Amino acid sequence: MHSPHDPFVRVRGAREHNLRNVDVDVPRDVLAVFTGVSGSGKSSLAFGTIYAEAQRRYFESVAPYARRLIHQVGAPKVGEITGLPPAVSLQQRRSAPTSRSSVGTVTSLSNSLRMLFSRAGTYPDGAERLDSDAFSPNTAAGACPQCHGLGRVHRTSEELLVPDPALSIREGAIAAWPGAWQGKNLRDVLEALGHDVGLPWHELPQADRSWILFTDEQPVVTVHPVRDAGRIQRPYQGTYMSARRYVMKTFSDSKSQTLRAKAERFLASADCPACGGSRLRPEAMAVTFADRTIADLAALPLSELAKSLKSSTGSEAARVLTDDLLARIATITELGLGYLSPDRATPSLSTGELQRLRLATQLRSGLFGVVYVLDEPSAGLHPADTESLLTVLDRLKAAGNSVFVVEHHLDVMRHADWLVDVGPDAGEHGGQVLHSGPVADLERVTESATARFLFAREPAPVRQARTPRGWLKVGPVSRHNLRDVTAEFPLGAFTAVTGVSGSGKSTLIGEVTEDLDGVGRLVCVDQKPIGRTPRSNLATYTGLFDVVRKVFAATEAARTRGYGVGRFSFNVAGGRCETCQGEGFVSVELLFLPSTYAPCPDCGGARYNPETLEVTYQGRNIAEVLDLTVESAAEFFADTPAVARSLRTLLDVGLGYLRLGQPATELSGGEAQRIKLASELQRVRRGHTLYLLDEPTTGLHPADVEVLMRQLHGLVDAGHSVVVVEHDMAVVAGADWVIDLGPGGGDEGGRVVAAGPPDAVAGAEGSRTAPYLARATAKGH
Repeated sequence: MHSPHDPFVRVRGAREHNLRNVDVDVPRDVLAVFTGVSGSGKSSLAFGTIYAEAQRRYFESVAPYARRLIHQVGAPKVGEITGLPPAVSLQQRRSAPTSRSSVGTVTSLSNSLRMLFSRAGTYPDGAERLDSDAFSPNTAAGACPQCHGLGRVHRTSEELLVPDPALSIREGAIAAWPGAWQGKNLRDVLEALGHDVGLPWHELPQADRSWILFTDEQPVVTVHPVRDAGRIQRPYQGTYMSARRYVMKTFSDSKSQTLRAKAERFLASADCPACGGSRLRPEAMAVTFADRTIADLAALPLSELAKSLKSSTGSEAARVLTDDLLARIATITELGLGYLSPDRATPSLSTGELQRLRLATQLRSGLFGVVYVLDEPSAGLHPADTESLLTVLDRLKAAGNSVFVVEHHLDVMRHADWLVDVGPDAGEHGGQVLHSGPVADLERVTESATARFLFAREPAPVRQARTPRGWLKVGPVSRHNLRDVTAEFPLGAFTAVTGVSGSGKSTLIGEVTEDLDGVGRLVCVDQKPIGRTPRSNLATYTGLFDVVRKVFAATEAARTRGYGVGRFSFNVAGGRCETCQGEGFVSVELLFLPSTYAPCPDCGGARYNPETLEVTYQGRNIAEVLDLTVESAAEFFADTPAVARSLRTLLDVGLGYLRLGQPATELSGGEAQRIKLASELQRVRRGHTLYLLDEPTTGLHPADVEVLMRQLHGLVDAGHSVVVVEHDMAVVAGADWVIDLGPGGGDEGGRVVAAGPPDAVAGAEGSRTAPYLARATAKGH
């Protein structure tokens, strides 16, 4: 029996996912890094076991209602865990962001700012003090009544609705109207109302034009359709709806993304005329602090906001509140996010920025004695920002917490007090703890893929730089923080775009389009999920599943029973389990927590009904095939060329450990990006293609980065061009050309600091990237 003050978290018999009955002890009150190749089982250990068990214990301590749900969601597969304190998890998931969520709301800076204006603001003479709610655009007390606190209004105009006034209404002058029957109906109604639909638009009287486009009336008339030969069309009652009304209705009510996007083309978004875009009522905008309104302060980058608050003088209340704000801002700027402003909308942030904002908020929460489980906090971070991240993690530890981090970044590993290395390989070849102890001791573990990189013996191979066969000019670009920036990308080469977070890298490559000379075909491989429900998975996304279903439908058992290809789809009725409608999961709604998925009680997650599962191919039914890893499936389908080719490309980008039926909801951003790359690689390519990848090495172990780079350099050798936004200096050092943006983030960035071969950029003056790149290139010589 361990004492209640056991200094270790002791895990016994962990069997979650691919973990093989793992026993491991991790000390408390340290910075412990869990590492290993992608798919080795490190997240299953840190999140799926340790954090899941802490969460389950929390559920046990709350209402019986929640306890009942634990049985549905299931406890982690583990013998026992002792010495486990309460845990807080910070994952890379995107919560559903709304346009009302901002940097200020995520970090609760907005609350402090509102309090400052309410208690210590300068009010106009005779105005009564406002409650802090009156300074929030998200409350009825504060929101501008005209734009409901959104700050923007959508309007339309004659120029937008009728782009070509030489056309008549019959010829489609009103471009915003729907097509097909609905559009014809509106034209017929207008004709029945006595308007000339055959006259060119610009010849119609202005009063008629305004009525047709903007009226709020909805007159009903009898329409006598023009008779087509052989078709009887009876008169009917038609209702008129003006073009503006139709566009506004579609934009606000339509569930179809396509229709809404079409309607948006006829709308111009402008600052609300009542509040000037401040989103607040005039009473709140009349209050100032340090001669600025709350909207002025919220629009400043955090580093500027801090300067502004420091220089302000005021009452004791003002001093207490500004000190609190400055302390909150300090932790955020320490994490390299001083370029963000409090009113910056959350959806426009990268997952790395969002995770670091949450981390800064946790630092201020003053909790101690908890385990923080972090998912790759260095993802999307420039090496210069990683150093400040380590300082923040040390402060969390110094406050009396245990910090458990799943991480691939070598600098974070070197900084750790304790290293847990899981492996040796991915999927079924992983799931064992190779080492749990001080970092230096890993050097003796010969089967560790991590050790090879952490204690690098052999120098990196020197690659011969390629000669570009042309140049692609982008710019001048003025967007976000880029001001009149022009960049040149070599064609037929591998280009890395570098720079600290917020320097403008993604903005710059976002300007590369197929219209530019020399691009040819453009393929953007981003990290957006390949699907939002468990119904979408690896096999369906890559098209692999269509071939697998044909293989099953061709078996003798299927033909005897009359089962076609559709029988083996879990998306249509027939072969699927109807309880979960082929998802394999049922959604469990939790009252006070995010809803979660639990395995279907009838099929146990198999997705199909018992009759379908009776059909087998080489001794496996369709559910068992979906459960195979890519690697096992490659052996199983070695004789089916169409399947084997798809699987080969997935293996080539290092995804051999994923299961074919792995739901899209379980995949990381990096995995989703590599699946997209694999489905791109299996296409037969003709002509020149330009590949754009945004941080393709995110979430990758150095051993997997090697595999991925082999593929990308292979594309360039085949005559294509590759451009990556990248923070991994080993990748940048192996590029043919580097474009470094900066020097800082936000207003301090947005310029091309250096461009040239890696060696040249490594010596560039004033570049934040240069010293780190110099270190990486030095190893190669």
